[in-house]
Amino acid sequence: MTQRDGAWYDSMYNNRALVPEHEAHFAHWREASAQARAQHRYFEDVAYGQGLNESLDIFPTSAPSPKAGAPVVVFIHGGYWRSLDKSEHSFVAPAFTSEGACVVLPNYALCPAVTISQISLQMVKAVAWVWRNIHRFGGDPSRITLIGHSAGGHLATQLLACDWQAYAPDLPKNLATHAMSVSGLYELESVRATPFLTDSLRLTEHVAVSNSPAWMPAPLEGKLYTLVGALESPEFLRHNLLMQKSWGKKRVPVAEALPDLQHFSIVEALAQPGHHLHTLALKLLRR
Repeated sequence: MTQRDGAWYDSMYNNRALVPEHEAHFAHWREASAQARAQHRYFEDVAYGQGLNESLDIFPTSAPSPKAGAPVVVFIHGGYWRSLDKSEHSFVAPAFTSEGACVVLPNYALCPAVTISQISLQMVKAVAWVWRNIHRFGGDPSRITLIGHSAGGHLATQLLACDWQAYAPDLPKNLATHAMSVSGLYELESVRATPFLTDSLRLTEHVAVSNSPAWMPAPLEGKLYTLVGALESPEFLRHNLLMQKSWGKKRVPVAEALPDLQHFSIVEALAQPGHHLHTLALKLLRR
């Protein structure tokens, strides 16, 4: 990796500085999420463990589902592993529940209270819980699709490489084989070199390398779609192509930069019926 100075890394990775109107996006997310919870049936703060922030929200499908159960979307929020909350992302659910899917939004503990390694294990625990329990909410555990934004995209991608049976022998080895990463991060050495993240993430070289999906072996089956906004920084555009380069086009058949979208508006596009990004997500979950 080419070494740059700290100011360069900050200019590439500080998305709030790159999008001056980011607060307007966050306000929209909160308002639309409150509206989604008011207008749709959901289960709030269901525990998937006993640790810090180990809870999730479940939005059952609002459309008729087959007897076998609805396909399941697990949406993992972003925030550089250090901020934001599932409650600010409820707005993602209705566009999928209306299409027959069950949507699960897990929370996780935030840095610096925990490490990224611990967050990764929390997401393994959350998705294992979903596989064991989602049938009680009308979901089909054999049809889990992972979708994540930014840090959540990193976590969703890592889960594709998870050895599920090493975690728990009752889990199938192919528990989660399809994922979409939106504006994701796939090697963490560059994140470790970014000054504004240093104090909160406290990344060691070992944690950065061992939690970089791009350096993990490609899974033996499944698909990953990587998407990024064309208006994002050159580093996010580089990351978006990195997984396809690392895992190959068979595992990563889609790696696109979407016109006119930046790091925050791309989440809204995911929740917009008819948008190319939303259509790609439906393609994954309808496999």
